[in-house]
Amino acid sequence: MTRSSTESVVGNPSRKLPQYIAALAASGGALAAGTFLGWTSPAEIPLVQNEEYKFPINAEEFSWIGSMANLGAALMCFPIGILMKMVGRKWAMLLLVLPLMLGWLLIIFASNVAMLMVGRFFLGVGGGAFAISGPAYTAEISDPSIRGALGMFFQLFITLGILFGYAVGAAVNVQVLSIICAVIPIAFGAIFFFMPESPQYFIEKNRIEDASKSLKWLRGSHYDQRAELETLQAEDAKLRAEKITFLQCFQQRATIRALIISLGLVFFHQMSGVNAVIFYTTTIFDAANSGLDPTAATIIVGVIQVVATFLATIIVDKVGRRILLMLSDFFMAVSTILLAVYFQLKEADETQVENLGWLPVLALCLFIAMFSIGYGPIPWLMIGELFANNVKAYVSPLGGAFSWLFAFLVTKVFTNLRDALGISGAFWLFSGISLVGTIFVFFIVPETKGISLVEIQRILSGEKVRGSKGHVNRAMEDDEK
Repeated sequence: MTRSSTESVVGNPSRKLPQYIAALAASGGALAAGTFLGWTSPAEIPLVQNEEYKFPINAEEFSWIGSMANLGAALMCFPIGILMKMVGRKWAMLLLVLPLMLGWLLIIFASNVAMLMVGRFFLGVGGGAFAISGPAYTAEISDPSIRGALGMFFQLFITLGILFGYAVGAAVNVQVLSIICAVIPIAFGAIFFFMPESPQYFIEKNRIEDASKSLKWLRGSHYDQRAELETLQAEDAKLRAEKITFLQCFQQRATIRALIISLGLVFFHQMSGVNAVIFYTTTIFDAANSGLDPTAATIIVGVIQVVATFLATIIVDKVGRRILLMLSDFFMAVSTILLAVYFQLKEADETQVENLGWLPVLALCLFIAMFSIGYGPIPWLMIGELFANNVKAYVSPLGGAFSWLFAFLVTKVFTNLRDALGISGAFWLFSGISLVGTIFVFFIVPETKGISLVEIQRILSGEKVRGSKGHVNRAMEDDEK
C-alpha cells in the first residue's frame, strides 16, 4: 500500500490526542529522573554544612553521593535494551519503578553515607534506563507528523523534574524532599499502567492482533490500521534480513563516522560542565555572594532551563542542528569564562567583586539557556538520526553509557577540581573544552535538517548528496581527486 500511515485506507485520519496522552504518561519517567538530578543542589548545604541527617558528610563524600547516580545510569544502558526486547517497552518501564523506589527509600531512611550512595546508585539505575526506554517507546507509538514534538517531551520533562527538585528543596528539608520525590515514580506507574504497549514490540513478537489493538488505541477507533500494520511488518522483515553482528556494524564506514560524531557530541555535552552547574548551582551562588538568595537563584536557573528547552523543540527543525550546536557551545564558553573571571577576582581580593554579585547570576543563566537550546537536546536527537536501523541496537547504548560515565566523572571530580585549581580554574577548564567543541561541530558534524535518513547514510558513507535542504560540511564528504 502507498497510503500514508497517518491516514486510514478509508480516508479517516488518525487521532493525535491519544498519542499525546501516552507520550505524556511515558514522560513521567523523565520527570522522576529529573528529580534525582535536581535533588543534589538543594541537598548539599543542609547535609554537608548543617548535618541535617545527624551524621557527618564531608565534601568529598558528597561528591560521591552526587555522582553515584551517573554510574548506576551508565551501567544500565545495555541491560535495558535486553529487558525491552524480553518483556516489552511498557513493562520494562514499569519495572523501573522498583529501583527508583528502592533508591528513595534508602535516602529517606539513611543512617550513614553508604546508604545515601547506594540509594543514589539505584536512582541512577532507574533514571538511566528511562533515558533509553522512554524515547524509544515514544518514537514507536507516534505518528510521523508529530514524532519530533513528542520526542522532545523527554528532555522537557527532565528539566521540569530538575526544577521541581530545586523548588521543593527550597521549601522543605532534605528528607521531606526525598519523600515527595518518591511519590513521582509511584504516580508514573499508576498512570502508565493503563497505556498501550508499543505496536512495534508486538510486531517483533509476531503478535499481529495485539499490534492492531495497540494502534486502534493510539490512532482512534475509526482508524483503519491495516496499511500501517503492513508497513511495520515490512520494516521488521527488512531489519531481520539485514541483521548484522556486533563486529560487522563497526566495519561500515557510515557507522564509524556516525559513532565518532555521536561520541564527540556526548563528550562535549558533558565536559561543558553542565552537570557540575546543575548539581552544585546552590553552592556556586552561595560562594559568589551575589546578594541573591542561592535557593532563589537556583529556581530561576531551573525556570530558564525549562523555557529554553521548550524553545528548542520549536526551532530545531527550522534553524538546523549545526548552527544551534555552535551557538550553544560558544556561548557556554563565554558563560564559563565570565564565571572564571569573577571567581578569580574574588580569590585574589573579595573587595573587587563587591558590586559584581549580578555577574555569576547572569553567567549561569546564560549558560543554562544556551545549553538547553543546543547541546542539551540535540546530541540525543542526532544519535537517532545518524545510525542506520540495523545497527542502532548495538551503538545507541554506547552513546548513553558514554554520556553517563562522563557525567559521573564531571560530577565526581568537580569538587576535586575546585580544591586543586580553585573554582575559577575549574571554569577556565570548562570554557576551553566548550571552545574546542565549537570547532568540532564546525568541521565534523553534518547538518541533518531536511535530509532523509537514507541520504544521511549516503553522506556518512562518503557519497555526495546534491539538492538536499540542509548544508553538509565538506569534512563528511570524500575529497575530490
